[in-house]
Amino acid sequence: MSLALDPAAAPLGALGRFAKAAVARVKKSANYAFRFLRVTGKRADRKLHKSWRGLTDRLEYYQGRPEMHGALLGAFAMASAFLLGTANMSTQDAIAERAAEDLRYSLSQVVPPEIYDNNLASDTGTLTDAKEGPVAFHRARMGRKVEAVAFEIIGQGYGGSIKVLLGIDTAGRLLGVRVLSHAETPGLGDKIEQQKSDWILGFDGLSLGNPPVAMWKVKKDGGRFDQFSGATITPRAVVAAIRRGLELFQRDRDRFLDIVKKPGKVKETG
Repeated sequence: MSLALDPAAAPLGALGRFAKAAVARVKKSANYAFRFLRVTGKRADRKLHKSWRGLTDRLEYYQGRPEMHGALLGAFAMASAFLLGTANMSTQDAIAERAAEDLRYSLSQVVPPEIYDNNLASDTGTLTDAKEGPVAFHRARMGRKVEAVAFEIIGQGYGGSIKVLLGIDTAGRLLGVRVLSHAETPGLGDKIEQQKSDWILGFDGLSLGNPPVAMWKVKKDGGRFDQFSGATITPRAVVAAIRRGLELFQRDRDRFLDIVKKPGKVKETG
């Protein structure tokens, strides 16, 4: 079904000029083909001749109409989608490898390599905590014994979520803490990054008993930890997230460390 639209109502523009050039090229190719057939003494098939003429006439008719513009735009969109899809497929492996490298590096910052001999990045587990919900974690083993775990905990800062990675040994002590991502104010809240400040290193070796739970706050709130000048919300959020992580480990220690408790013997009474 064709639309009876006035060609003059839709200016040719760049697409119209492109369509006109395409029609000219098709007609020129058809003329060359028929000349070749005449020179070689062969008769051109009338149906083929009619088809060529019908095609060029139709292209001439549509070259200045909105329908042609839409068709060309559709063709360009399909070509663009194909190219983008091909580029995405070709870069997926590189992106996955980069993500794996980032994970290995981050884990090495919170769990010392000398305390494990397994592949920390691939030795993973998941548990569901009553307060925190599903938690994915990594186990550091020496032989078959779990020596430490690492997992992420999310805090809510001034600019949004703050993703914190914790490394904790079997006694519940922090081996290392790093901020993986955040949206805090540059120059103020971004001091939680190890590259910007050594503030985050101050948690190494601490636990729920050192300092006591009541002191796991910034100094402005009566706790032990420094806040930043002009940015109290950010360090407060990180301290609270780390405390929650330590409490999570304390609640689920046996599951984190892959400890299976053997049932006790039932004492018979006569």
